[in-house]
Amino acid sequence: MEENKKIRVAITHGDTNGIGYELIFKTFEEPGMLEICTPIIYGSPKVATYYRKMLDLKVQFSIIQQANEAQEGRINLLTAVEDDIKVDVGQPTEESGTAAIMALDRAISDYREGLFDVLVTAPVNNSNINIQNYQFPGQTKYIETCLGNSQNTMDILINDRLRLAFATPCIALKDVTKAISKDIIIARVSHFKEVIRRDFNISNPRIAVLSLNPYNPENGTFGPEEDQMILPAIQELADNGIQAFGPYPAAEFFGEGYFDEFDGILAMYHDQGIAPFKAIAPEYGVVLTTGLQLVRTASDQTVDFEYAGKNAENPSSFRHAIYTAIDAFRNRARYDEPYENPLKKLYHERHDEGEKVRFSIPKKHSGAPFTPNKESKRPENNGPKNINGSNNRSKDNKNQDNRPQQAQEANKPQVQQQNQPVVQQQNQQAPLQQSTQDTSKE
Repeated sequence: MEENKKIRVAITHGDTNGIGYELIFKTFEEPGMLEICTPIIYGSPKVATYYRKMLDLKVQFSIIQQANEAQEGRINLLTAVEDDIKVDVGQPTEESGTAAIMALDRAISDYREGLFDVLVTAPVNNSNINIQNYQFPGQTKYIETCLGNSQNTMDILINDRLRLAFATPCIALKDVTKAISKDIIIARVSHFKEVIRRDFNISNPRIAVLSLNPYNPENGTFGPEEDQMILPAIQELADNGIQAFGPYPAAEFFGEGYFDEFDGILAMYHDQGIAPFKAIAPEYGVVLTTGLQLVRTASDQTVDFEYAGKNAENPSSFRHAIYTAIDAFRNRARYDEPYENPLKKLYHERHDEGEKVRFSIPKKHSGAPFTPNKESKRPENNGPKNINGSNNRSKDNKNQDNRPQQAQEANKPQVQQQNQPVVQQQNQQAPLQQSTQDTSKE
């Protein structure tokens, strides 16, 4: 892979009556963005011009008809919607929903042709997207269905301090218990581990598993789900060499800051994780869809009809969605490269016995799940790495740049506004405190 190659980032415009164009144009008002990627916006030139003028945004774009016409150093707007569209700012309409799905369909078709590298989607409103004989399930599931090469897709929420996944989809709380099983937890944690290794360049990630029920301090127990499903799942994961720990009651886990000691967190249901996610690091949030051959990200934002056209949106989350997509694409390429042309296995042939014995290196024992000890001092600067794999707890680096490395090198004199640097590093493990349940083999 060419490290200095600019990544081709496809961007869909989302619902044309929402905040999509405001997010896109504000993101690329920063000149340094064009130093790290080549954007291809799948949208409508007329609608784009309308929003640029209404919001008085100082950006210029070039209109193209095919993705292979995109040029570096400029904003390329591909005409995915040719028909005239009535813009009713802040109102969900059938026209705006149709324009959103047309842009997404065109982007998916171009990806099949290899015309871009990563996809970043602007927000849509599921209720006004009408497809004949098909109920639109949301952009994640729609992309999964269209590509047809997915494996257990899962959305991961990312901000400056957390990587958060969910054991269950966004369902009613009364249905959560029925949706959880030992096998589901094992599958989710195993998938999460591979994502962190491949997309974030952390070789042996530590994953915390939250409990479903609150902890009862009177008798030192949780509920039946922990005993019957969650604890056995963690035990089996640990036995298989996966660094899974828990279960942790959410109140103590987030309230005591235990999350800083892990590379990923698995919540049992949506609100259990999303509330602390937004409270702990409200500056930005990114959604990374995993399990697809395609790298797809989005900002953790809704279509926000009530704020559309008011020039009130902060583009930070959308900008970080682009950063995340670029870093994940490069990390995947580096991770996959050795497997494309693997070396032949070494072996020693015993002529007298006629059998082959491979040379191998014994694996280290990964350790057992533990419960953090409040009385012991937690190690410093060993929390989960930021979205690019670097440690984000350093007190001396509060104003570091979180863009991909290529952006920092190409645009150091111009841009001074992001938070964290991209530092590719192998796994950094902090010493773990005393275990309350020893699963190691004697």
